[in-house]
Amino acid sequence: MTLGVDQKNPDWRDYAICAQTDPEIFFPEKGGSTREAKKVCNSCDVREACLDYALEHDEKFGIWGGLSERERRKLKKPKKRKNTTVKNPEVEVGDQPKQEDGDDSDRENVA
Repeated sequence: MTLGVDQKNPDWRDYAICAQTDPEIFFPEKGGSTREAKKVCNSCDVREACLDYALEHDEKFGIWGGLSERERRKLKKPKKRKNTTVKNPEVEVGDQPKQEDGDDSDRENVA
């Protein structure tokens, strides 16, 4: 940051380049280009604070912190995790659980 801006200070907007730019570019028509707005954001000293604000306030429209609403939604979406549930933590990989006497559940019925 070249201005020594405190990112958590609510006055970060005073340093935002978008405040000196045509606001229309940050709210393009559906299907319109976001390139110009993102170019402005990429050179802004308070981009991170702007993005944090948009995420915290669930901004639905416009380019904030260099990201579109769709891109912000992807950031907020919890990542899917693989099922890592351990069924029997005492059994190591490659070990087979020991069967108790009389437990024929895994044996074939031979008549």
